[in-house]
Amino acid sequence: MTQQNVVASKTKSVAQKPQGYIPIPRRRVLKNLEINGGQRINAWVDSMRASSPTRVKSTSSLAEEHSSWILRHPSALDMFEQIMDASKGKQIVMFLDYDGTLSPIVDDPDRAFMSDSMRKTVRKLARYFPTAIVTGRCRDKVYNFVRLAELYYAGSHGMDIQGPTTDPKYNKDKGEAVLFQPASEFVPMIDEVYHQLVEKMKSIPGARVENNKFCVSVHFRCVDEKKWNELAQQVRSVLKEYPKLRLNQGRKVLEIRPSIKWDKGKALEFLLESLGFANCNDVFPVYIGDDKTDEDAFKKLKDRGQGLGILVSKFPKDTTASYSLQEPNEASDGFPSTFGGLETSISQTPSTFPSVIK
Repeated sequence: MTQQNVVASKTKSVAQKPQGYIPIPRRRVLKNLEINGGQRINAWVDSMRASSPTRVKSTSSLAEEHSSWILRHPSALDMFEQIMDASKGKQIVMFLDYDGTLSPIVDDPDRAFMSDSMRKTVRKLARYFPTAIVTGRCRDKVYNFVRLAELYYAGSHGMDIQGPTTDPKYNKDKGEAVLFQPASEFVPMIDEVYHQLVEKMKSIPGARVENNKFCVSVHFRCVDEKKWNELAQQVRSVLKEYPKLRLNQGRKVLEIRPSIKWDKGKALEFLLESLGFANCNDVFPVYIGDDKTDEDAFKKLKDRGQGLGILVSKFPKDTTASYSLQEPNEASDGFPSTFGGLETSISQTPSTFPSVIK
């Protein structure tokens, strides 16, 4: 794949727009880390615990909480007909997270393989709709997992976007292949941080450090909770030397990213513009994800007043998504059937989607 920044003709203004740093004065950062270091580490550890709750609730309490949550975020499987009605006559565009959405969450991030049935379903989906994978993973790595050239891939939380290597039939402009990397200048810095963290994490059993090119992920899924404080201290010791980087919290992962105003919601918006749907009233974006980082995309859809977000989770959690699905490993049949049902419905009623069916 080419490594130069090339975008479709309608998106040049987006690509050329300066992506300024979020103001983080170095002196203030160092003061907060060094003087209030204890408080900050405690906050990090509390956040790490919140992303992986261990408290035990009674069965009745769990059932009551889940029932209340489902009323606010009903199952996308149960609401399939309503979703189809809402999208009728509109161009559907699909956005899919990878880990925890297309593949189960696993202890070893290098073995987060998607099933053959899921790959087959996503391939069918892409026949009818422009489809993108939006992930925190390195774009090349997730492409090797998915192995579908007809998709758009937005890696590193949307900081590395690549259009289809096959004919992008959905792009109205038929311009250049989309490749957008708003944080390319950070790659050497991210590489430095990655190597430092690899050394730091050698003292913490179970910790894994992943280089996602434009961000670094420190996985603590297999780390004893008693070692989380030490892990946070080690991450802090590296991060305090890089004031242009920031820390984000995911599901049992600490993520270090460039401090630019870019996230999965911005990536969704950029891809819609690349496809020529920036100001369309008849577009219906659907974003499916499972993690805190996907909330930026859910919120973007809510702000646009278009489409819908679907949260994949078997536990109630705060979300801006409209609908829900169970974890892939808990609903291995139900989740693909949502896509399959969508594809089947459209193939049976092509007149409803004249702009999609070729």
